[in-house]
Formats: sequence, structure tokens, C-alpha cells
Amino acid sequence: MLSRVITASAFEVVAFSSAEEFLESDAVVNCACLILDLNLPGMSGMDLQQRLKDSGLEIPIIFVSGHADESTKQAVLAAGAAGFLSKPFKVNLLLDTVRALPALVLS
Repeated sequence: MLSRVITASAFEVVAFSSAEEFLESDAVVNCACLILDLNLPGMSGMDLQQRLKDSGLEIPIIFVSGHADESTKQAVLAAGAAGFLSKPFKVNLLLDTVRALPALVLS
């Protein structure tokens, strides 16, 4: 559902079923933003954030989660996340967060 809404807002979207699938793709070097759940199959969202940081890739990450506590939220933000939304959230809030990222320009 998120992919359709974001695509309808003039952004190109590529969805992945896991962090590992994303890391193995060409999207890693072309990605302008990640919308990332904390709880993923395999590698967690926080682990992916750290892996990208360790690799020198500075991809803005907006985390979404329905199961995060305040300390987890603060940890991902302190590690450089561009945003954090607790589920359920209004889609317009997500779109506003994406649009606020300085690296993104609508074509």
C-alpha cells in the first residue's frame, strides 16, 4: 500500500522483502531514501542502518514501527535516521517527511 501511495506522489519506488535483498540490489548506490521497518525478516532495520553507516553510505532513513519503545526510537534517531513514525500513522505525515528530505527533488 505504501508503495502505491508514494508512487502516486511522483516518487519512484522500489520495494524489497528484506534488508539482505536490498543490499544485494543496485538500489543501494542509487537510493535517495529508505522507508524502513524496524522488524524485518533476517537483518533488522537497525542492523541495516548500522551496515550502511559502516559502509559509508549516507542514505536518509525514515523508520516506521508498530512495536518500538521510546528508547529504540531515540537510538535510531541518534544514529542518524531522518525520521521515525509510529504505526499507525497518516500517509500524509509520511509523505511530508519524505518531501522534507533535502536530497529529494521531484522530477
